[in-house]
Amino acid sequence: MWMLLTLFYGLIKGAREIFKKKALEKNSVIEVLLVYTFLSLVMVIPQAPAAGGLEPVQFLWIALKSFVIFIAWIAGFKAIKQLPISMYGILDLSRVIFATLLGIFVLGESVTVNKLIGLILVSAGLLFLKFNPFAKQKGAIRKTAEVSDSARPSNTGFFVFLAFLSCILNAVSGLLDKILMRTMTSSQLQFWYTLFLVIFYAIYALATRTRISRGLWKNIWIWLLAAGLIVMDKALFVANGMPESQVTVMTLIKQSSVIVAILAGKFVFKEKNIVHKAICAAIVVAGIIVGVC
Repeated sequence: MWMLLTLFYGLIKGAREIFKKKALEKNSVIEVLLVYTFLSLVMVIPQAPAAGGLEPVQFLWIALKSFVIFIAWIAGFKAIKQLPISMYGILDLSRVIFATLLGIFVLGESVTVNKLIGLILVSAGLLFLKFNPFAKQKGAIRKTAEVSDSARPSNTGFFVFLAFLSCILNAVSGLLDKILMRTMTSSQLQFWYTLFLVIFYAIYALATRTRISRGLWKNIWIWLLAAGLIVMDKALFVANGMPESQVTVMTLIKQSSVIVAILAGKFVFKEKNIVHKAICAAIVVAGIIVGVC
């Protein structure tokens, strides 16, 4: 059951990458994050009566998790705003490496041969993303960091760095989920975690004097982002609460989101180099399958 819940999480996560990209076409990163987390909080208010009974130290740990996600989402949203969704989806798979290492060294999860082979394949797929042997120009192999025909950021490397930073912090958050769900319910974690996020983004918006557009609430993609967050987080928290679940395996299954990202890049955003990116994703998915089996 925990594997099915995690797979559900991964597929919704992939759909949310589309929602992010669309939402950011109309509004700034901070605008989207502030309203998106606020709407998410409104949606989890019915869980408030079941969210009490926590110790002060537990609130501190939830606040820490929220702060980690606060930074991760700023980095991730800035990256996906500038990078192709298909490329971002593959870069996002690097969290497998970080989460696996955390699961092994912090939670003491076992390292099987299958997990090791899976990790190597995931790493190989990410490395292969850097070079595109199918795209040649005057005999020279070009790199695949091509954003689109219309807009290539002059500092693509910086946004790739932000994508990796987001992956590292999301892996830390996944580790905290597993630890926190040992002592609290999914309703407790989801309510307070969302509340802290709203507080953090509100403080950031005030400190940076972010202007909020009047038509922000009409951006349907932000509403879809919020609904997706609540549904997928609920599934993930329940999965983490099951004693037999493993962070390393769950992280591998989550990467099924790349399938949605690749398809969206091709059919929604009309991106280039999809064949090469699909091969990279296939290598990574093969690693996921081997690691889970």
